[in-house]
Amino acid sequence: MIVVTGATGNVGRTLVRALVEAGERVTAVSRGVSARDMPEGVRHVRADLMRPAGLEPAFDGAESLFLLTSGDWLSAGGDGTVVADALDRARAGGVRRVVLLSSQGVETLRHSPDLEDAVKRSGLEWTVLRPGAFDSNAFAWAATIREQRVAAAPFADVALPAVDPDDIAAVAAVTLREAGHGGSTYVLTGPEPVTPRQQVAAIGDALGEPVRFVEQTREEARAQMLRFMPERVADATLGVLGTPSADEQRVRPDVERVLGRPAGSFADWAARNAAAFK
Repeated sequence: MIVVTGATGNVGRTLVRALVEAGERVTAVSRGVSARDMPEGVRHVRADLMRPAGLEPAFDGAESLFLLTSGDWLSAGGDGTVVADALDRARAGGVRRVVLLSSQGVETLRHSPDLEDAVKRSGLEWTVLRPGAFDSNAFAWAATIREQRVAAAPFADVALPAVDPDDIAAVAAVTLREAGHGGSTYVLTGPEPVTPRQQVAAIGDALGEPVRFVEQTREEARAQMLRFMPERVADATLGVLGTPSADEQRVRPDVERVLGRPAGSFADWAARNAAAFK
C-alpha cells in the first residue's frame, strides 16, 4: 500500500493515477474530496497534515508514503515539528519508505531545510525530490487568457527550466515503487530554460491564436502573489523569477536519469492543457 498526501493537487492527482495503473494499492489523503472523485479502487482518507493524529488511519497496512506539505504548513512557520509527528505516526503504522516533495529552493538557500531535515531524521528510508518552477504555474494566466487573450507576469525575459508536474509525478512513482533510490536527492527541471514571454507564446501556439504578453513590475506581481501565498514565500519566489542563480537556471539530468526518457517541454505541457485557456 502506498499513501499519497496532497492527492488532489497538480502532482498528487497524476501520481495516484500512475500508481493505480502500475497495479499498486493506493490510499489517497486530502482535506476535501470524496472517494467518488478518486480512481476506482483507491481508498480515500480525509485528513490534514497539520493534524497528524487524523492521519493514522491512512497508514494502516502502508509501506510507502508520498509527502507533500500544504500552504498552511508554510504559513505556520514550517519548522518541521508537525511533519516529524506525522512521520513518527507513519513509522508506527508500518511505513518504511518516504518520498518528500521539497523544493529546489532548499539547495539554493531560499527556503528552509527544516522539512527535509525532519524526513532525514525520521528513521525511514527517504528520497527527496526538489523541483524548480512548475509548468502548471501558467494556470494563473488561464482566466485572463480565456477572457482577453492576455497574460501578465514580471521578468519577461528571465528564463528558468520549469518542470512538468506529470514528470514530477512519474519520478515520484518510480521512487515509491522501486528500490535503489534511498538516500537520494533529485533536482527536477524541464529540458530547457523558458522565459514567461516564451511560455505565453507557446500557449498561443497551442490555442492557434496569439496571446498578448504584458510585463508586470515586481511590486505588481508581489501584490498579486500575496493574495494566495505567505509573504516570505512570495519574496523567495520573486527572487527566483527575477534574479535566479546559475544553479536555478541550469537544466538537470535527474528526470531523464530516473525515467529513462527526456523531461517534457513547456510547449508539450501547453498543448496538453490547452483546454484550460480556451
